[in-house]
Amino acid sequence: MTAPAPLSEHHDPHDPLDAADARSDIDTVEDAVTTPAQEQPFAALGLKDDEYARIREILGRRPTNAELAMYSVMWSEHCSYKSSKIHLKTFGDHITPAMTEHLLVGMGENAGVVDIGDGWAVTFKVESHNHPSYVEPHQGAATGVGGIVRDIIAMGARPVAVMDQLRFGAIDHPDTARVVHGVVSGVGGYGNSLGLPNIGGETVFDAAYQTNPLVNALAVGVLRHEDIHLASATGTGNKVVLFGARTGGDGIGGASILASETFEEGGPVKRPSVQVGDPFMEKVLIECCLELFHGGVVEGIQDLGAAGISCATSELASNGGSGMHVDLENVLLRDPTLNAGEILMSESQERMMAVVTPENLEAFLAITAKWDVETAVIGEVTGDGRLTIDHHGRRIVDVDPVTVAHGGPTYDRPFARPDWQDALQADRAEDLARPASPEEIGAALRALVASPNLASSHWVTDQYDRYVGGQTALAMPDDAGVLRVDETTHRGVAIATDANGRYTKLDPRTGARLALAEAYRNVATVGARPLAVTDCLNFGSPEDPGPMWQLVEAIHGLAEACETLGVPVTGGNVSLYNSTGEAGRIDSAIHPTPVVGVLGVMDDVTARTPSGWHEAGQSVVLLGATREELSGSAWAQVAHDHLGGMPPQVDLEAERALAEVLIGAGTSGLAAAAHDLSEGGLVQALVESTTRFGVGAQVDLADVLARDGIDLFTALVSESQARALVAVEGARESELLDLAREHGVPALVIGTTGGEDLSIASLAALPLAELRSLREGTLPQHFG
Repeated sequence: MTAPAPLSEHHDPHDPLDAADARSDIDTVEDAVTTPAQEQPFAALGLKDDEYARIREILGRRPTNAELAMYSVMWSEHCSYKSSKIHLKTFGDHITPAMTEHLLVGMGENAGVVDIGDGWAVTFKVESHNHPSYVEPHQGAATGVGGIVRDIIAMGARPVAVMDQLRFGAIDHPDTARVVHGVVSGVGGYGNSLGLPNIGGETVFDAAYQTNPLVNALAVGVLRHEDIHLASATGTGNKVVLFGARTGGDGIGGASILASETFEEGGPVKRPSVQVGDPFMEKVLIECCLELFHGGVVEGIQDLGAAGISCATSELASNGGSGMHVDLENVLLRDPTLNAGEILMSESQERMMAVVTPENLEAFLAITAKWDVETAVIGEVTGDGRLTIDHHGRRIVDVDPVTVAHGGPTYDRPFARPDWQDALQADRAEDLARPASPEEIGAALRALVASPNLASSHWVTDQYDRYVGGQTALAMPDDAGVLRVDETTHRGVAIATDANGRYTKLDPRTGARLALAEAYRNVATVGARPLAVTDCLNFGSPEDPGPMWQLVEAIHGLAEACETLGVPVTGGNVSLYNSTGEAGRIDSAIHPTPVVGVLGVMDDVTARTPSGWHEAGQSVVLLGATREELSGSAWAQVAHDHLGGMPPQVDLEAERALAEVLIGAGTSGLAAAAHDLSEGGLVQALVESTTRFGVGAQVDLADVLARDGIDLFTALVSESQARALVAVEGARESELLDLAREHGVPALVIGTTGGEDLSIASLAALPLAELRSLREGTLPQHFG
């Protein structure tokens, strides 16, 4: 065996990442064969005893230090989905032939692709960057945006927009400001610098997310059908090319390992090297990749995100059913002291890997040179089915790439309904004290609309450019973002993302269905027809049977609901280990939060329906029925700091019928404005609709109370689903009522637009100026 080489100056023998690879310069495959008993710090890299034993079994020897680094990141929860994989198959079980009619690329690729007509396709996906955004909020959020955008690029599409779903701890907690300021500046700074409009999302505050904020980023791309590209390494002799930013020490053991462990309550904050983003490099990379695709000089491109080179090489080779050889010393480095394992594990951003035929290599290099993108040929595709990596002529990796990329462990984790679930559901908000007098109701409504999660999030969204690029037809605070795709026909798409962790905590299966129902409804509200779904499943530790049960229930609920509504899941992300402290407690994990994004198509985006009314004299119509459903509601949280009971009923057939009315009213020009009813109920929809453009309304709910058998306060704050408000010209009021009747949707005219107040019969008028002041001052007063 070769004598050990001196350790580099940056080596820390107490750092498990260094310890695993301190001898990688000389720890060859040959050495691994001859030193089977050499101890390796696999546990410090997140591998279990049996997982390490399995690696040894696969290889027929101990892994080299470089191989150990690769397996540790690729078999992490973040990369392998080892706790959710068997349950995610449920989505496939609920796909019907009709659901695939518009689906060009489904689950398993960098992003799903949907046919929107006229030869156009849209690719979209949502992913999480949760734990890195707690450790390093600005860079964690920024690189979350960068990573999802590169997934879109890899499909051959031009990124055209981003969205975000943000969840923070209690608004008055001393650490929340740190996370909020960092995340918002990261999301806005990266997206704005790329020239991508941010067209929607949510900002939620809840103590359940205190040490586990959720930063879910969605990106949308546009392409022609013939421009779709999939990432795989095929063709013996084809070159493997790494291009973009140089590889550095940032991100080593970052997202892949950090997101696969739970923060310990009271323990030290884990601070691995979170990735550092450079949006200007990514902007150049976008244009470079698109020219490479359009020039026909590349066989496929894979982005480098979590697990870096380990991921890209093993996935490309595995996807292609081929082999690959890499000479690691050819990787361009920002830090020349990095050893082999660190190079393989680095999650440095703004990097892509391409497969290029020898005859196209010169043209490929000419294009990257044109864009001043550094490029290195690091290997080639082989036909032997092995992934081999040499470092300065020494063989440090020799594995079957399938075992690294797709052959990781699969766990059927034990799951069980938590002991506290029954008591939680029995503690109904419907039994709480509620205001009765007009004065009490008025005070309660003011407190509700001024609360952090219902107040205007303009402080956040004003930091994002929502119109850059000139293709945005609608954006926040409208119900869905709308983008024009074709400038000639005005064909376009609408996208909405929604989630309600409070509902899902009460009943995970129902909560997931409600998340889909709301996003589906929001897309229909602007006049688009829903086509496809992406999701990001944010849950607690899979090693705790309670959160694991929540995950399984949510997956089944979402899959069943997608089948009922006819919208397939095209891909997404699972984020687990969002837990802190002792397992089994009711408060040890975040609220289970399945974020659902729905994509819809519009033949003409100029006919989109805004969420607020512009003119006086229009009739305000309430679609849908209202029940006494207060559990999990915003009112229960604001007035009583209460979470208990059962969430609102979900009736997917009613949602489908409502969508048909909203789409028909929108595309025909019947609807002057429309707004769904969700969190905060009817009063929130009325407040948002009136303050949107400063046109008030006079409302009388007597007919609603009589028809639905409820009191005034319930009518205002109940969060019953499958409901929406529509404003229509008075002369066309009967057309809307007839359309609703045709689809079996309950409909009542409840008022008229106009004036400078929101006037609700039997209550004192709420001046729009006061409402706007209440809503717009909440977040700034906490965060400046």
